[in-house]
Amino acid sequence: MGRIESADFVLGPKLSVIERGALVLEDDTILYVGSLEEALKRYPSFTLVSHPSCVIAPGFINAHMHLYGVLAHGLTPPLPIVSFESFLNDYWWPLIENILDLPMLEAATEVSALELLSSGVTTVCDVLEAPFLGLSGLLCEKQILERVGIRSILSIEASERISPSNGLACLEDTVAFHIRLANHPLITTMFCLHTSFTCSAPFIAEVQRLATQWEVDIQLHLNESKYEPLWCESHNGLRTALWYEKIGLLNEHLLAAQCVQLSFSEIASLAQASVRTVHVPLSNCEVGGGIAPTSELLEKNVTVGLGTDGYINNFFEVMRGAFLIHKGHRENAEIMTTREVWSMATEGGGKAVYGGFSRVGMLQEGNLADYQVISIEDIPTEVTAENIFDQLILYRNPEHVVEVVVGGNVVKSANKLVTGNVNLARAKSRSESLRLTEKGRRLIH
Repeated sequence: MGRIESADFVLGPKLSVIERGALVLEDDTILYVGSLEEALKRYPSFTLVSHPSCVIAPGFINAHMHLYGVLAHGLTPPLPIVSFESFLNDYWWPLIENILDLPMLEAATEVSALELLSSGVTTVCDVLEAPFLGLSGLLCEKQILERVGIRSILSIEASERISPSNGLACLEDTVAFHIRLANHPLITTMFCLHTSFTCSAPFIAEVQRLATQWEVDIQLHLNESKYEPLWCESHNGLRTALWYEKIGLLNEHLLAAQCVQLSFSEIASLAQASVRTVHVPLSNCEVGGGIAPTSELLEKNVTVGLGTDGYINNFFEVMRGAFLIHKGHRENAEIMTTREVWSMATEGGGKAVYGGFSRVGMLQEGNLADYQVISIEDIPTEVTAENIFDQLILYRNPEHVVEVVVGGNVVKSANKLVTGNVNLARAKSRSESLRLTEKGRRLIH
């Protein structure tokens, strides 16, 4: 039997705001979005569930994530970090990625997924940066994410930084994982490259060949700091996106995360090739990479999603960052509106991770029943159709998300997670984070 979910406001297609609205669903699919009055007429036998003083909104799409990254939150690198290159070579690669094991990954995946669900995120696009875990790491994530009930795109990052053979093994693991998924209702995969400075042109060509053969998209990191475009220009004669264009990598099947240090010509190339992108504002600030030219990408009609990058799991915090950072950086209060940010977090994110086949990020007929219910009861000023995106982005947090539904299944109800205990998960994550730290210290002493 289907049900009708009603609320003071429903956020429908194309950022429409429906007052006294309704969402009608059956199984995992949305049948109708519109007025409550019309929903009751069309579906008189469906169960009515009312949410007073609430907004029904599409679930957020975390379009770029490292689920394992929570293990490094707040840790102090044991060696001085003097540059982005130093951060990778002296800390993140040898003391995090290379020594990650399955118990660590299991703990990090569970706590990250539960915190994201609590924050209204219903889809996560993850990059597992663990060159020695491969298929076993992907299967570990899959098992946990199935149980938790969050929609996911999973990938193992492939590069030649360990060795060309290790990179090829990661690609083979991606193929094996793709075959095992076999039309999974929640989980899909992508091929994943690291960067131009860890992947040669022949290696990238092999990724493209496999992606075409298996009809799987590719994701990568693009110009997270000044280091990559300068390196690429020095070694390949062109800035990163322009070199990718030259070797035929830029197209509508490519998802490029970060996109911080882009030249005007690179922006034009990304737009021309219909590359999908992801903005990760807080992480970019944390590593000192810079402020991405997101407004310029949007002006060129580039698809832009929003991501956490494994840094902050509070998606409202990430949206606030995207809303405020660009205004200060550009000294212009008119750019990056809350409507634009909301679009990146929902519809834009869906298009970023699934391309033209997206059925998430927007509440409309035929889409998947992935949504959240957000309380607006304690907001001290009136919530209207005109200010609703400002009110939600600036004044809401995970504790105001009272219900989360993925594929028609309730995973958070009455403000409590249904599919896991986040406090127990945090305790387990703390233990595994300490073990990761101790394991790294033994390597440098």
